[in-house]
Amino acid sequence: MEEEIPVVICAAAGRMGAAIAAISSIYSNTEANVLFYIVGLKNTIPHIRKWIENSKLKEIKFKVVEFNPMVLKGKIRQDASRPELLQPLNFVRFYLPLLIQKHEKVIYLDDDIIVQGDIQELYETKLAPGHAAAFSDDCDLPSTHEMVRSVGMQNTYMGFLDYRKQAIRDLGISPSTCSFNPGVIVANMTEWKHQRLTKQLEKWMQRNVEENLYSSTLGGGVATSPMLIVFHGKYSAINPMWHIRHLGWSPDTRYSEHFLQEAKLLHWNGRYKPWDYPSVHTDLWENWFIPDPSGKFKLTRPDS
Repeated sequence: MEEEIPVVICAAAGRMGAAIAAISSIYSNTEANVLFYIVGLKNTIPHIRKWIENSKLKEIKFKVVEFNPMVLKGKIRQDASRPELLQPLNFVRFYLPLLIQKHEKVIYLDDDIIVQGDIQELYETKLAPGHAAAFSDDCDLPSTHEMVRSVGMQNTYMGFLDYRKQAIRDLGISPSTCSFNPGVIVANMTEWKHQRLTKQLEKWMQRNVEENLYSSTLGGGVATSPMLIVFHGKYSAINPMWHIRHLGWSPDTRYSEHFLQEAKLLHWNGRYKPWDYPSVHTDLWENWFIPDPSGKFKLTRPDS
């Protein structure tokens, strides 16, 4: 038996087509034995299951896992500016060992990505001893740097944590430290459990509810900040071509087509999603999208 590659993706109400395109792109570009863990809330699970079983994705190996949002009770501060970032499924990545039982190494992917490379390559990312996860660093890609500057993006800890708060200063982390993006994670479950990382992440969520520790200008949402604290100085690097991001940051900023063809994974983090309008490089995303057989999910296009 070749090794199974577990890939965790969330299927959220209102944007379920995202998970479908992500899964379709991964499945189409690999010969590896991938097992998809599709995580959803109780009311959305039947829809995603039907979509897969009634489309060309019916060949994939998958398990549907229900996430119970009650685990987040008392751990999330209500933030009115971007309510979509408080969706319970945004926090699934904190609970990987509870959702995935029998695997040592796991890939977690945000739903607003597509994969153009062979997922086996990402799975083979080396984790240093004592590291429970690998992420892509926000200072690692020269060609994105111009873009980061042009649209004022956050790429340091100062953009995510409120350094006026004592609890943050006490961490002793320089505010100019490069942040990382937890939309693509390669994780080691044994190490994660051993370091009790879920407990640590929950502790910082609770402290934020009490003390409001995250930066108010939050570019990347509330799930990133606790991870920046807990994984600081304790993560390995993902090859930058396996996480080309910020495609959803501005409807006016584009990458060169040649650069995007070389990329192994594209991530539309930001407000401008490729199933909505306006957005950029939507053709690359739409290549992998499979229309909803039930007709409930529709793409938003200028002529629709």
